[in-house]
Amino acid sequence: MSKIKDGVIGHAIGDAMGVPVEFCIREKLLAHPVTKMIGYGSHDVPAGTWSDDTSMEIATMDSMINQGGRINCEDIMMNFYYWLKEAKYTPYDEVFDAGRTCIKSIINFSKGYDILECGQKDEYSNGNGSLMRILPIAYYCYYNKLKEEEIFEVVKDVSSLTHAHEISVLGCYIYVNYIIKLLEGKDKFESYNLIKLIDYSMFTKEYLEVYKRILKEDIEKYSIDEIKSSGYVVDTLEASFWILLNASNFKEAIIGAINLGNDTDTIAAITGSMAGILYGYNSIPQEWLDKLAKRDYIEDLCDKLEKVLCK
Repeated sequence: MSKIKDGVIGHAIGDAMGVPVEFCIREKLLAHPVTKMIGYGSHDVPAGTWSDDTSMEIATMDSMINQGGRINCEDIMMNFYYWLKEAKYTPYDEVFDAGRTCIKSIINFSKGYDILECGQKDEYSNGNGSLMRILPIAYYCYYNKLKEEEIFEVVKDVSSLTHAHEISVLGCYIYVNYIIKLLEGKDKFESYNLIKLIDYSMFTKEYLEVYKRILKEDIEKYSIDEIKSSGYVVDTLEASFWILLNASNFKEAIIGAINLGNDTDTIAAITGSMAGILYGYNSIPQEWLDKLAKRDYIEDLCDKLEKVLCK
């Protein structure tokens, strides 16, 4: 089975599972947990609908395919513009739930800003909007066997299209390196321990400190009450790791993620990408796959991306 399909479909499934319960209160979800793919909850969309998370991810994939497996930041940003303004890369030709930081950055691009100046750089622009779309970059780094410093540069460039602050870049860098370890065949705990050993000296100590629960401690040992599920990139990454490291299979991971409440689509998408690679496409419940919007389209993109990256 395709390594790319494992993670990308896992991501899309998590996103679609989380969309109907986004912004819901954790206590209510834990009292009445959602265990099926439903629709028409927090957003007026049918079951299986994925959000901006998957739209921006496949926009990135489409650029990589059209660029012959290369990273072209201006081309990626142009695809983001087509998504935001023309609803390209959406399940039903409608954009919903777009993040403010992404919108501002894409508008900057449309006004002719230099590509390196489009992304938001202030500390208040550290939502999970670059983390949610960065998975294809992990595949690029893995298949091209990039070194750590090369991984950092490409992650920084692609995150910074919308989220240019160090906290966002660091979150993406941690996640991409974890995905690479999983792709190399390491288990979830070995992969977690290995990302703690990576050289993070290019980041400011102040911002490394905000990730100390992931990088210096064992995030899976925290209680559920100590895990936040907000759209802040640090909270999203912590919650996703916490779920993955405490779950025993794909289904359990997704159900755990969506019932944390709040930013459920992105947390479940990030969790789903990791769990998809870890447990494989065949571990995804068939009833979820059957309801996923435009699954054939996404799987076709996965196949095309794998071909250009493996050539």
